[in-house]
Amino acid sequence: MRRAWVVAAFAALVILLAVGLTLDPREVPSPLIGKPAPAFDLPLLHAPDKTFSQKDMLGKVWILNVWASWCPPCLVEHPVVTDLAKTVSVIGLNYKDAREDALPWLKRNGDPYQFSVQDSAGRIGIDYGVYGVPETYVIDRRGVIRYKHIGPLTPEVARDKLEPLLKELNRAG
Repeated sequence: MRRAWVVAAFAALVILLAVGLTLDPREVPSPLIGKPAPAFDLPLLHAPDKTFSQKDMLGKVWILNVWASWCPPCLVEHPVVTDLAKTVSVIGLNYKDAREDALPWLKRNGDPYQFSVQDSAGRIGIDYGVYGVPETYVIDRRGVIRYKHIGPLTPEVARDKLEPLLKELNRAG
């Protein structure tokens, strides 16, 4: 009887591990999908005396890209963000970074963002459920989060997930 219980427990563990191995760690379900983007009012990275709020984008489909100068994967995804910025407004959320580090990083690597806001304390990142950088959010015209991607964007993610969603949201008017 005890041996049967051990075999059953082992089989259950093997099944759980097998299912877990098929999951994509970048596809962590976000409780924010389908909900309004958390409110913020942050200073612009290039002009800290001016601020930006997510409300400023109401009526537009846009991307919020969380990045930092200290983040190697942010540099990896940078060409993809640059390509996306040619067709959609991409706002950067500079996360837990110093302005004096972020500005030279953008100058050196190119600045694809319509503009970046500075979340040096990481408070807004907490509201958005940021696990780490980079992360990317697609936000619709009503200010609702429609998609979240954890980790660096790849050309495949842009082509297969972001671009079709952006087309759909822009058609929905």
